[in-house]
Amino acid sequence: MKKIFSIVLALSLALSLAACGGQANQPPAPSGPADSGSPAPAESGTELALITDVGTIDDKSFNQGAWEGLEQYATEKGLTHKYYQPTEKTDDAYLSAIDLAIKGGAKVVVTPGFLFEPSIFKAQDLYPEVNFVLLDGSPNNGVWDETREERIEKNVYSIFYAEEQAGFLAGYAAVKDGYKKMGFIGGMAVPAVVRFGYGFIQGADYAAKELGLKAGDVEIKYTYAGNFEATPENQTLAASWYQAGTEVIFACGGAVGNSVMSAAEASNGKVIGVDIDQSSESDTVITSSMKMLGKSVYDALTAYYAGSFPGGQIVSLDVTVGGVGLPMETSKFATFKQADYDAIYAKLVADEGGLASGMYKDPDTEKTANDVPVELVKVTVIG
Repeated sequence: MKKIFSIVLALSLALSLAACGGQANQPPAPSGPADSGSPAPAESGTELALITDVGTIDDKSFNQGAWEGLEQYATEKGLTHKYYQPTEKTDDAYLSAIDLAIKGGAKVVVTPGFLFEPSIFKAQDLYPEVNFVLLDGSPNNGVWDETREERIEKNVYSIFYAEEQAGFLAGYAAVKDGYKKMGFIGGMAVPAVVRFGYGFIQGADYAAKELGLKAGDVEIKYTYAGNFEATPENQTLAASWYQAGTEVIFACGGAVGNSVMSAAEASNGKVIGVDIDQSSESDTVITSSMKMLGKSVYDALTAYYAGSFPGGQIVSLDVTVGGVGLPMETSKFATFKQADYDAIYAKLVADEGGLASGMYKDPDTEKTANDVPVELVKVTVIG
């Protein structure tokens, strides 16, 4: 029970499990209110809606990734669409924003992130005629004692992602591209961040074996910042790693990524982004370990309008459905090519030798990154 409550506390402190955040150069043209206050009055007939988790739709994270998928579908099909920004980070505020969207005519409401779990738990009963797409969460009543209830109705589609596979691809590509001294800085040890990190280690080890490297040739420093914020302390931590010889850091911790990028820019280091393609955030970003947020929202809307909305289902999108991956078009690899990426991706899809199914990914234990089963990579857990 102590372990469960520690995880809950960690979750309550984070606005996003793993996004780097930051300011976009040019935010998308909104179809709804862009200020940080109360949502503007609803416009009758707005068919598709997204509720942000207090942040904006240009957050380089869940809000933006989900909005891009909704906006793409709506634009292609000529549908009215809009986003709503809650007044505060509370279940009541989220539910009020959902209510406003539905009064405005929303048939499908997209909610990006686990913070929406309790509000969707209520909304699925309050609005049975409306369909909801919940990213990285499943409906529950938000309590962690004997009264906890988890239930999903036929009007809710709950989507998770195989973060360990996304992390694997990033670690594999980095080692194949010649990086041997790497780092992982996660925000907090919540399940999604842990899976990203464990996959990163295993991908690096798999690549080291393919290259015929010796044990210890590839080193990974591994830690959690303890927050999801851009702070001087996080930048100092990353800078100290770069100065000690770390070549590339996988920044998997909300705005922690901004701190890592700033350190990389001052130290001639490199960064691996997370969640969405963060290549535009900094020239130091060589690739991003992505959840295909936009694609999953787009596909969900396609299913809805085809009369086959997958309501009542909780799924984990992996490589077999293009749920995770690297943005090869914008990646800045020196030698790792599209053909190399396609080859390892195909192995994961085929589960060659149990590559995908046998991946170590369980974060709900007392074990650490030192316990990830690898043969050649030297992992040094800090803190």
